[in-house]
Amino acid sequence: MELIESLRWFVALAKTEQVTAASDMLRISQPTLSRRLARLERDLGVALFDRHGRRLEINDSGRVLLEHARRALTELSTAQREIATLGSPDGGTVRLGFLHSFGTRLVPEVLRAYRDERPKVTFSLYQDAAQALVDRVVEGRDDLAFVSPRPRTPQVQWAAVAHQRLALAVPAGHPLSSSTSLDLGAAADEPFIGMHEDYGMRRIFDELCAEAGVVPTVVFESSELATIGGLVSASLGVAVMPWQEPHAWPEGVTLVPLRGAGRDIGIVWASGRPLPLAAERFLRFTADSQWGEAWKTGSPKVTDV
Repeated sequence: MELIESLRWFVALAKTEQVTAASDMLRISQPTLSRRLARLERDLGVALFDRHGRRLEINDSGRVLLEHARRALTELSTAQREIATLGSPDGGTVRLGFLHSFGTRLVPEVLRAYRDERPKVTFSLYQDAAQALVDRVVEGRDDLAFVSPRPRTPQVQWAAVAHQRLALAVPAGHPLSSSTSLDLGAAADEPFIGMHEDYGMRRIFDELCAEAGVVPTVVFESSELATIGGLVSASLGVAVMPWQEPHAWPEGVTLVPLRGAGRDIGIVWASGRPLPLAAERFLRFTADSQWGEAWKTGSPKVTDV
């Protein structure tokens, strides 16, 4: 198991080429990661990276190992999932990723509804930004992930499960707060608070601004919608946020619907790789059931895979 863990850590290092970034991603200390890399290189008898100060650059030996490590980890994950389904035809484990903003209502609602039908199924859950979730599915670390917007890669397949309206979040008493709806251009001169660039809501925000001809002044970036809502309530700026009823944002935030703006919410899985039975059943449930109607008051749309 130590070798498997070392390979997972090596893949993360190869992706980031920085010990600091990889240790943050893996949630381990930098010295631990550095020691494990040194041990792996010692066991293999070669350096896997060229060192340039704090930056690592994968070399030819590292690229060879990376190709085989990814393949080995994918095969191991597939074996683990298949073994998990052998004990009970109605059980198994579904490895599911989802955005932070889906953790308050969407994911609890769908898991509750699904476990009412299949109580023996267990879930291994992971939260992160949209791109990180897609990467985990592609690498075989997760079976499925709820993301938004639709990824721009052929490496995953997508099934739309809901459509959520978007709104402009403004401080209570703001001149725009009395509007029943508005176009994003009405806030062109406002300071904006947005998500970091790797997050799905940031991509949606950037696309909306481009469509509206708005060049936004982004005064702060966050990885949490709740933090953005709190800063809006403190009158530090405005933000594009998902619409929810009842509103899940702090007191002092007013949501004004944006005309014609929304985000598609879907579930993704890896292209060209069969899903374990437990994950395939869960995917079919999300596409065929009407759980989205209970979750979203803004015209959810459940479509077939």
